[in-house]
Amino acid sequence: MSVTKGLLVRFDALPGKEDDEKEFLDSGRALVEGEPATTEWFAVRLGPYSFGIFDVFPDDAGRDAHLSGPVAAALGEQTGALFSEPTIEKLEVLASKLPA
Repeated sequence: MSVTKGLLVRFDALPGKEDDEKEFLDSGRALVEGEPATTEWFAVRLGPYSFGIFDVFPDDAGRDAHLSGPVAAALGEQTGALFSEPTIEKLEVLASKLPA
């Protein structure tokens, strides 16, 4: 399967919420299991307070489905409680290497 679209979501944990943020991101993995068009999904720590999600999709339809799915809903619910307003960047994937 090839991927052509991606998302990069960045946010900062609120003071003292870093461990809660890590747990929240770990729980996100289960949410994307039910999204067949989310080809790869990564939760990352970018710095002491900065976190992110990077994921890729085969097409716009898969990315749009993800943006209206359970992970996006969970992000909305936790904005202001665990982390600052997320920055969401839509990406074009130019090249990739995925597991066979």
